[in-house]
Amino acid sequence: MSRSLPLTIPLGAAALLVAVVLQIVSPEALWSPSYGLAAGLLAFSYAMAAIWRRGAPAAFLLLVTVHLAAIPLVAHVSHGEGSMGPAYWALLVSGWLAAWSCVTLLTAASKVLPPSARQAINLLIPLIFGIWLILIWEAITRGAGVPQVLLPSPSAVWGTLITSLPTLWADFVQTFLKAVLAGYVLGCGIGFAVAILVDRSPFLKRGLMPVGNMVSALPIIGVAPIMVMWFGFDWQSKAAVVVIMTFFPMLVNTLEGLSASSAMQRDLMRTYAAGYGQTLLKLRLVEALPFIFNALKINSTLALIGAIVSEFFGTPTVGMGFRISTEVGRMNVDMVWAEIAVAALAGSAFYGGLVLIERTLTFWHPSNR
Repeated sequence: MSRSLPLTIPLGAAALLVAVVLQIVSPEALWSPSYGLAAGLLAFSYAMAAIWRRGAPAAFLLLVTVHLAAIPLVAHVSHGEGSMGPAYWALLVSGWLAAWSCVTLLTAASKVLPPSARQAINLLIPLIFGIWLILIWEAITRGAGVPQVLLPSPSAVWGTLITSLPTLWADFVQTFLKAVLAGYVLGCGIGFAVAILVDRSPFLKRGLMPVGNMVSALPIIGVAPIMVMWFGFDWQSKAAVVVIMTFFPMLVNTLEGLSASSAMQRDLMRTYAAGYGQTLLKLRLVEALPFIFNALKINSTLALIGAIVSEFFGTPTVGMGFRISTEVGRMNVDMVWAEIAVAALAGSAFYGGLVLIERTLTFWHPSNR
């Protein structure tokens, strides 16, 4: 294994040196024990990384020290919120480069670790990215004094989320558990059933595909008011919008998957005297599973977007879309971002669950081996 240092380590050390020099030569710059602690931890991180260079010890030491340094780095903002100088921003850049170096070293170390440890590192890397994204967001919004109306800090969003849990839960139930899940199941189920019928009948394929393509091109802002007039203001109209949005992706992907089996495989089934039903269940649907799961994953995001947007056009006084549109009008941006956070977590969990099911059912596929 190469012993060369990642480029981010000397760059981060240079940014740290700039931060220290600026702190010394700038008499108006703010100083606090947290600033000194963050700088000291980052200096220790770079020194150990330079000594050990590559390998698991350097990677995990950098992992610990970098995230210990992040705590005082963000805490320093409270000493002069909205008035951070160049020295602080240089220190923040150094911390970010240290986290980048940590990810680089972890990736290199994972190549020589057992498969179980490699999987854990593959989960750890996006977690590090997310943590530092939030840390930088917090530092910039508070350190630069960004108005809360434009972009609230993560700490403000977290505080609103904790104090508004009953409201957020009621909105989640209305939008996700009722509208999204109901529309998702109906839309994907109808799209799958129609794909089986279309595959069986060339006439339906020529007739339904253009219609399905037209339906998928309909804008939500045009469909949502019509669905409200047809199905009322409650979650049923939002589920209808979700059905329209999820139908065509499932139809197209399932049809593509049903044609994925090779001519040799189908000929082999015919030599076994297998009929259409047996060939469909034991060969073609199995080969189509990766395509079907692609549609399910695409639809998991489309369903949530469709339900939230459709709530802008008429809904009871509950729901994620209703809350977002109402709180924006009140300039209560913290609540808007709290709703966005809940929607993002719900959508990510939904998508992640589908990925786990896909890997369980399509373990034989080359992409999962």
